Amino acid sequence: MEGHHLRGCSTTYSAHALPLHTLKPSRRVGLNRVFAAVYTCAIIALFYRHAQTLLCSKTLVSFYVTLTLFISDLILAFMWANGQAFRMRPVYRKEYPENIEKAMKRSDFPALDVFICTADPWKEPPMRVVNTALSVMAYDYPTEKISVYVSDDGGSALTLFAFMEAAKFAAHWLPFCRKNNVVERSPDEYFASNYSRTPETEKIKIMYESMKVRVEHVVETGKVGEEYITSDHDRHALSKWTDEFTRQNHPTVIQVLLEQNKDTDVAGHWLPNLVYVSRQKSKTSPHHFKAGALNVLLRASAAMTNAPLILTLDCDMYSNDPGTPIRVLCYVLDPEIQNKLAYIQFPQEFHGLNKSDIYACEHKHLFKLNPIGFDGLSGPNYVGTGCFFRRRAFFGRPSTLVLPEIKELSPDYVVNKPITAQSVLELAHHVAGCNYEDQTKWGSKIGFRYGSLVEDYYTGFRLQCEGWMSIFCCPERAAFLGDVPFNLLDALGQNKRWAIGLLEVAFSRYSTITYGVKAMGLLMGLGYSYYAFWAALSIPVTTYSFLPQLALHDGVSIFPKVSEPWFFLYMFLFLGAYGQDCLDFVLGGGTIQRWWSNQRMWMIKGLSCYLFGLTEFLLKSIGISTQGFNVTSKVIDDEQSKRYDQGRFEFGVPSPMFVTLTMAAIINLFSFICGLVKFLNCSNKEGLFMQLFLTGSIVMNCLPIYQAMALRSDKGKMPIRTTITATFLASALYAVASIILK
Repeated sequence: MEGHHLRGCSTTYSAHALPLHTLKPSRRVGLNRVFAAVYTCAIIALFYRHAQTLLCSKTLVSFYVTLTLFISDLILAFMWANGQAFRMRPVYRKEYPENIEKAMKRSDFPALDVFICTADPWKEPPMRVVNTALSVMAYDYPTEKISVYVSDDGGSALTLFAFMEAAKFAAHWLPFCRKNNVVERSPDEYFASNYSRTPETEKIKIMYESMKVRVEHVVETGKVGEEYITSDHDRHALSKWTDEFTRQNHPTVIQVLLEQNKDTDVAGHWLPNLVYVSRQKSKTSPHHFKAGALNVLLRASAAMTNAPLILTLDCDMYSNDPGTPIRVLCYVLDPEIQNKLAYIQFPQEFHGLNKSDIYACEHKHLFKLNPIGFDGLSGPNYVGTGCFFRRRAFFGRPSTLVLPEIKELSPDYVVNKPITAQSVLELAHHVAGCNYEDQTKWGSKIGFRYGSLVEDYYTGFRLQCEGWMSIFCCPERAAFLGDVPFNLLDALGQNKRWAIGLLEVAFSRYSTITYGVKAMGLLMGLGYSYYAFWAALSIPVTTYSFLPQLALHDGVSIFPKVSEPWFFLYMFLFLGAYGQDCLDFVLGGGTIQRWWSNQRMWMIKGLSCYLFGLTEFLLKSIGISTQGFNVTSKVIDDEQSKRYDQGRFEFGVPSPMFVTLTMAAIINLFSFICGLVKFLNCSNKEGLFMQLFLTGSIVMNCLPIYQAMALRSDKGKMPIRTTITATFLASALYAVASIILK
């Protein structure tokens, strides 16, 4: 078991040396707590009114309407209470990586294994994955301390070929970056920037473009042609792809493309290890998707290098700061927190967002604001990428090491053989087998945890329940940058998968609201519950998108009159929640325009991916088969990209999730027009004001949907079939509501 220093790092950093990092509490803590207390009183008053109204209901219809609103408000109050956990103790951190350089020799830095996951060469173009790998291979870190493992869950020869090409290019790219102090170490990003055009730079660019053409041609044709196989070594590696080799049925493939202490760059320096891994697949064996692939990498890397530090990256999340590992050492080498530290999480940040971020893909609350709040407690949740782990954290509690089934997989085992040694490769192939985990603790007590589609959230949650802490590191320059979906369906599909996976945790034996609160404390449990019950927001969002509007159409008032004291309670609850959210968003570096997009997408998600995710989870719970894991496409279509830059929503293809959205848009627009006429002509203006205000707000949010339905002719418009289906269902809903409300 590790002591006060990391294995592979002979220097223990003294607590009396130069500071490695500092921590500063947020100045808004006091105001947040006072507001939470006042808002809680307002919520209690709201439920008192609901109880009064329920008891005084004179008809069955009014009773059920009030009950529906009561349940919706109860869910909103529960989610609001969970969200307050992030505001109780937010902190801001600052690192001093220059002090690491002053105090330590680079030869004493701990080794780092990098895990990069990809699954489909057509949805996740291999050149994107190559750029991610090259960006971390070129870290300002001793190259003999870096090992990059690429997990290809698609088992594609196209991806392997791309990395064969990348290995050759790395010998030129890495010394070029060092010599010219390049900051953007993803070749694609560097050559897209305003770089210095010198003969050397142009030579490197030609080499890169040539490689890119070869890789993209191979992907386009779907096979590696003989003209691209230049050595017996490459031919032998690609010979494993036979007619029997399929995506879901193939043996383990582990190919060492670069080896430390053997392969050098053009300047004579050692290159980092680069290893391609495709785990064994069998139609008769279960696949645990990304978590299973990560556990294979965890075991294979243990057999080959067993570095004490591990970085997990999505295939499109390239490094944007070559000094990131040094920044991580500011926490890893701190003796005061080292023994309880599981991981350092960096925020997911994205390039290519349009000005208003129409799909709210920035996820500012998820990736930046809420982790700051978590950081003042036991630390942020793991978000699947941009995270540096201590290997030891995957093997039991801080005080108790859970030994794996063979000693070579233990976090304190020292590999003293080359990664290409026969015994090392045999062991790596063995532990990557699809049946290896049978009757072991992998996925339950060791490694990345199984049991949810959102294995990142679940793994971080379980580690923190075991007593581990984490750190949120958010430097001024983004450590990693990734791509965003350019169409609405991909964005909603990704969120639907998250919603289902989070519900799997919420209703498991490790539920955040019971097990989590007991293991981590109230605030951490509530913070995790905020995410776990995300899909439940579909109930109040759907209720408030349809019920008040249907009542408004028939002139039925369901909210307090403007002259009643209860009206001011509703306005305080509405303005208080939105005002605090807007303030947090803007003070966190956002804009009003992006905040508005975030609110609009909150409504859209509630009516689509959250609603369908909740439904799919319930069907799955009673044994009805549902759709499985889908990879979000990273392929950029030029026309889609242009429409995205113009701020136009991309619908294009029919989807059930678009039907509910279109229904809500139609009902709110029609009800607003009818309600406005009634409002101007009737004497019950005070009674209908709140419903008219709510309906008008939703109509404003639905403007992109109206444009897609009636004003656009491009390929991204709303499919006619979707519009017709939604119109028919909206008419049927109006007819039923009119009968009931009369």
